[in-house]
Amino acid sequence: MAGAVQLGLLTLLLLGASALADRYTPDWESLDSRPLPTWYDEAKFGVFVHWGVYAVPAWSEWFWYFWETEKDVEYTTYMRQNYPPGFSYADFGPQFGAKFYNPKKWAEIFEASGARYVVLTSKHHEGYTLWPSNTSWNWNSMDVGPHRDLVGELGPALREKNIHFGLYHSLMEWFHPFYISDKENNFTTQNFVKAKALPELHDLVNRYKPDLIWSDGEWEAPDTYWNATEFLAWLYNDSPVKDKIVVNDRWGMGNPCNHGGYLTCHDRYRPDTLPKRKWEMCTTLDKYSWGYRRTMESRQVRTDIQILSDLVHVVALGGNYLLNVGPTKDGIISPIFEERLRFVGSWLKINGEGIYASRPWRVQMENITTTENNNITVWYTTKESAVYVFFKTWPEDGDLHLTSPVPTENTKVTMLGVPDFLVWSADPLYGFIITLPPLSPAIANMKFWTLKLQGVY
Repeated sequence: MAGAVQLGLLTLLLLGASALADRYTPDWESLDSRPLPTWYDEAKFGVFVHWGVYAVPAWSEWFWYFWETEKDVEYTTYMRQNYPPGFSYADFGPQFGAKFYNPKKWAEIFEASGARYVVLTSKHHEGYTLWPSNTSWNWNSMDVGPHRDLVGELGPALREKNIHFGLYHSLMEWFHPFYISDKENNFTTQNFVKAKALPELHDLVNRYKPDLIWSDGEWEAPDTYWNATEFLAWLYNDSPVKDKIVVNDRWGMGNPCNHGGYLTCHDRYRPDTLPKRKWEMCTTLDKYSWGYRRTMESRQVRTDIQILSDLVHVVALGGNYLLNVGPTKDGIISPIFEERLRFVGSWLKINGEGIYASRPWRVQMENITTTENNNITVWYTTKESAVYVFFKTWPEDGDLHLTSPVPTENTKVTMLGVPDFLVWSADPLYGFIITLPPLSPAIANMKFWTLKLQGVY
């Protein structure tokens, strides 16, 4: 009997030791060792949504900063010509009405885009929160403006569509007095962190249980000021989302491209060689702003082919592609943004087999010289036993010459969206030659094409 009790105690001790060994400690060596939840790498494509009070002046998400701090002539002139003397940025708040905000409509657009995750700005650097934050009294979407929980309404609508729900959160706030005070003290005090930043992060996680936290606004202070590693240790060990949560790398000065769940490095990060860690390119449909911009022209919006070029390049190099839209103050996604998103979705319905859940191949991209001495760039991905080849330039003679894939007697070639097998041959001078199908209008409308190679190495 005594032996059985001792054995039971030993078992409990071993189980306890194992549980402790599985916990992450608040240091980067431990936190960076956490495996990234698989859903994120498999998703490949997401939509970013920048929305806040800055949609009212509709100039850019940095409107307040450039107006108040930089005294930019363009911004001050706009305010002088359109608003009375003494008008403050806070006066924009009641005009942020979101009266046409329909989360189910947004979710339908995002589903049609083929996005597997969506990241909403819960709070940008202006400090206005899109949820009823207890630490942002009278500067949140429940107290001022729409009188709605904008974050809380979107999450369930996305999850009904099986889209992962992510939240952007700015650590800093330009004009919060506690942050200004900490900054003046060279961040030796943490009044803002303890009263604002960390309580908000815990509230977002506990209240909405997001799948992803996209941190930002970290660059002025080290991660020790933000208590970033302590927060992430809690997030990974004890939070209600500890098994599924994904985070980026913006948790303190010097952290981007070095520490975190995956790397964003800098806005519009787009490497040309395969990074050693999982990464993401975030970019905007409006080339000049993340938030809605009333002076935006159609020629300033990323084109279909530019979007697909980025998407294919990023996925071939092992990254995810996060494409931003900025809704209006009323909560409308502009028709030109919607059209671009729906085009991506229609393309992914045909070509997504080579995108979703794919991995980088041994060669990620190469330039091919055709018999007409034209250069064609091709990108590669792989999934299961297949290799996928993406190209956006149709060879004049209808033959695509590949250098890296080596065919075998079991090789089969198809073009996604075309039912029949394609004819191919191996030539000692021109390599692996694939005869493409006739360029019909339906095939031409794809704008970017994908070959599926089976039985190659």
